[in-house]
Amino acid sequence: MDTRVQPGDVILVHVEEKPAFFARVEEILPDVKVGWRRIRFTVLTVPLQEMTWILEPSQIDGEPFTMGGTPIRIERLPDPAAFRDEPEEPVSEERPDEPPPADPKVIAFPGGKGPAKR
Repeated sequence: MDTRVQPGDVILVHVEEKPAFFARVEEILPDVKVGWRRIRFTVLTVPLQEMTWILEPSQIDGEPFTMGGTPIRIERLPDPAAFRDEPEEPVSEERPDEPPPADPKVIAFPGGKGPAKR
């Protein structure tokens, strides 16, 4: 593939120099026109919409172009995982250096059925 944008990437499409919609790239395939690509993407709206545009690789990678005279630009969004320094660890209420309470208590909630019977 000769574009920085790859299937699975999330893109932001700008229309008339304003952010218009987010989409997930499904596939990028060669077109019958030499040097051009078919980019198929799912617009992240409700309901989901699928579109296919025929573009040059440079346009897929962010070079502005027009459709019917309307300025369009595709921006590849960075992977959110790239901003994490280290993997997130689950938050635990347990404190390993403290012993458990000697006599744990069950607290009944109003309208509750009480402690579970075994």
